[in-house]
Amino acid sequence: MIVVDRRKYKMAINESVKEVHVQVHGLMREEDVEGYMVDLQDTINRVPRPEYTFVVDATHQTPVPSKVVPQLEQTMLFYSSLGFKDILVVKPSSKIAQVQIRNALERIEFSGTFIDKL
Repeated sequence: MIVVDRRKYKMAINESVKEVHVQVHGLMREEDVEGYMVDLQDTINRVPRPEYTFVVDATHQTPVPSKVVPQLEQTMLFYSSLGFKDILVVKPSSKIAQVQIRNALERIEFSGTFIDKL
């Protein structure tokens, strides 16, 4: 069930497999972040987090400018703090974006899993 469908991102809850999916399209700009955070909070508050897996589908994410990389790390740390049973991050199709996310996850000792595809 799609909960949020915006130009830059989508959020869905799949109750049958107990997953919350977040998909980002392209590059999130600063002006998109506030709405994203409000929508994310609203979405995740609908489920019992310890029973659900949080899936970040980064397939369509584009590389971020180097000055934004620290924010990528902070976002992944934030996702890790939400209290979900597990976190899956789907690799972007862009090789550069893949390396950026992988490096960010390594720097924060990410406890989830970086997967090729769903």
